[in-house]
Amino acid sequence: METINTLLSMMGADLSRYHGQDIHSRTPITGATLASLRADTPHETGEKIAQADAAFRQWRMVPAPRRGELIRLFGEALRAHKEPLGRLVTMEAGKILQEGLGEVQEMIDICDFAVGLSRQLYGLTIASERPGHRMMETWHPLGVVGVISAFNFPVAVWSWNAALAFVCGNSVVWKPSEKTPLTAIAVQALFEQACARFGSDAPPGLSQLIIGGHERGQALVSDARVPLISATGSTRMGRAVAQACAQRLARSILELGGNNAMIVAPSADLDLATRAIVFSAVGTAGQRCTTLRRLFVHDSVYDALLPRLKKVYASLPVGNPLQKGTLVGPLIDGAAFDAMQNALARARAEGGRASGGERTVVQGCDDGHYVRPALVEMPAQTAVMHHETFAPILYVVRYRTLEEAIAWNNAVPQGLSSSIFTTDVREAELFMSATGSDCGIANVNIGPSGAEIGGAFGGEKETGGGRESGSDAWKAYMRRATNTVNYSHALPLAQGISFDF
Repeated sequence: METINTLLSMMGADLSRYHGQDIHSRTPITGATLASLRADTPHETGEKIAQADAAFRQWRMVPAPRRGELIRLFGEALRAHKEPLGRLVTMEAGKILQEGLGEVQEMIDICDFAVGLSRQLYGLTIASERPGHRMMETWHPLGVVGVISAFNFPVAVWSWNAALAFVCGNSVVWKPSEKTPLTAIAVQALFEQACARFGSDAPPGLSQLIIGGHERGQALVSDARVPLISATGSTRMGRAVAQACAQRLARSILELGGNNAMIVAPSADLDLATRAIVFSAVGTAGQRCTTLRRLFVHDSVYDALLPRLKKVYASLPVGNPLQKGTLVGPLIDGAAFDAMQNALARARAEGGRASGGERTVVQGCDDGHYVRPALVEMPAQTAVMHHETFAPILYVVRYRTLEEAIAWNNAVPQGLSSSIFTTDVREAELFMSATGSDCGIANVNIGPSGAEIGGAFGGEKETGGGRESGSDAWKAYMRRATNTVNYSHALPLAQGISFDF
């Protein structure tokens, strides 16, 4: 395993700037400490927000296509350093290496998207009811964008927000998870290198990094100089962010719990469904917001599908995520393991029959928390299934009618992603209709896990949610103005009123 200093130096990051004893980055692979860092003080946090605010006031005057050039250069830096950054993600977050590299690829993809977007920040021309007038809408930069990211996607989520925010003319202040600060330090170094290549049009302080615990995140959320907060994490955290933003009438984009479900209909291609179920349920050791957690299988195919799943689950390679052939890496820490065991105990108490879920010993990784993914056959959708446990637990329930399965899909407060496997076009269309899935993503014949850059990502229904990444999500990072131009020689005064000059 490469040393952290080796990987960081490959990306031009100087860890000596951050040395301290406040935050300890530990690798889930072995449990060992990778680095100890100094947290930003409240004063330093305020100073960084002030610098970002000053940078915004310069950056908004740079033409949008020119702003896109900075993101193009940043994308080049990511391409050149994809391997070391991907390995760093694996070492600090515990993802298997291909997932670490895949996360960096998502960063590259959103940069490509944002470069094109920088020439497409379009507004509408609107028909005016007044003669000799033209009405149009324009979009302007919003200000400082605060980004709070979680450990499970330590770099990609920041890039989804930052790439759009930068081309829209905003500055960004990033508070990463205290469990994954090293990946953020590396990304900040790469962005600073892109700014150096870009030249003086990129003002100092355009991207700011705040290291610290939840107190630093609270300070960012509460600061009146930050008009938009984009936060990823638990639903509990999202409620706190939403309330703090509402108190000062700030905007929020919340990408929170998923508790995602899949429906397997009688006409489903079971081979295709089996592959999708396993990939969606066990990828990233069940630590994705899009992880499949609830599986509703029609009574007519239940007895054919379950033996297939159990056979695959029993043979899944669990181990060191840096080693080739590993499909399931470690949980992030001991707290995640304890939460998984507590959820399995609750499921058994509610009538569930569990297979898997036990801790697995991985040679050379004694202090890592490795588990075998769990399948839990449930008699119905019980209380434990209404809560999301960030671990590889898949609850399986029989259903009899599609309406019943859709109602179960919608019955939980979370609502990020969902899917159905069917070859019946009527079932597929119903699932995607207004009376179907109420989630932000509704897929047909593909699992709920993962999303493409081109589509807007998000849609947490409990807290109001928000969308980031693709489609027209860029509008959340800007403010809209409606402009009316009078090109006639008269004002449309009320009938019967005139002025003498």
